[in-house]
Amino acid sequence: MQKKLSPKLNWAERVSYLMDEKFRVPGTNFRFGIDPLLNLIPVLGGVSGFVVSFVLVLTLARYGLSRKVLILMLLNIILDSTIGAIPIVGQIFDFAYKSNSRNIRLMKEYYEEGKHQGSGTGTLIWIIAILTICILIFVWVMWKILELIIDLF
Repeated sequence: MQKKLSPKLNWAERVSYLMDEKFRVPGTNFRFGIDPLLNLIPVLGGVSGFVVSFVLVLTLARYGLSRKVLILMLLNIILDSTIGAIPIVGQIFDFAYKSNSRNIRLMKEYYEEGKHQGSGTGTLIWIIAILTICILIFVWVMWKILELIIDLF
């Protein structure tokens, strides 16, 4: 089932372009926007980038996207914001991972190609499973570090 992409959504593409791809490194095809530049400002930059991305997703939700697309979009901005908050690694990550552009691509795939239909329950189950595994690994590593520290004393 294909849906028609509303011309009203052109502004979403412009905001995404500004946030993720406005500037080009001379002599290359590498593009970046103001999102990674904002992230150079501790806390405030990351929060402002998240807010813009979140408002973009909320606004797109008003145009009838499926729950699955919304889950994938929210996952993109949460991943971008979480890893982007890590000093140094986050700044580098922000230049490469363009969550707004990914979200626009998801929106176009939904409207133009009929992809990402459905409730997204399977996607949520995968996210929860992966997060659970990551938490268990983190707890195990911390336990091993604590054992090492205790053995030293």
